[in-house]
Amino acid sequence: MIKLISHSADETEQIGEKIAKQLHGTEVIALFGGLGMGKTAFTRGLARALGVDDGVSSPTFALVNEYSGKYNIYHFDMYRVNSWDDLYSTGFFDYIDNGILVIEWSENIEGALPENAIRITIEKGESDDERIFEIEGVEI
Repeated sequence: MIKLISHSADETEQIGEKIAKQLHGTEVIALFGGLGMGKTAFTRGLARALGVDDGVSSPTFALVNEYSGKYNIYHFDMYRVNSWDDLYSTGFFDYIDNGILVIEWSENIEGALPENAIRITIEKGESDDERIFEIEGVEI
């Protein structure tokens, strides 16, 4: 496990950029962390490093946002997913192996995550802006 500390949204985006450099195009990145922890900022940095020019925003209402760059990126928000039926209705399983999946609120679909998913837990640090990242499944 790798542990990193971010002191700002910019540093959180830089962590996303570092991880992007290790990706090959079909990974599942499971993000764990509460509201306001920087999951979307992380995804913004990752997407930018992979050539996405569009603005990256949280897919809260759309459930999934799609971005094209070096690889296709599918950015999911699983906050409102409470059952297998809910999960199937997102089309989640159709996207696996067709690009990079970045999943916010992975806590809600833990049983559906592939064993080889990259797991990133983000927790609040000592200050309001500090975030502690615990990263498993990828070397940076």
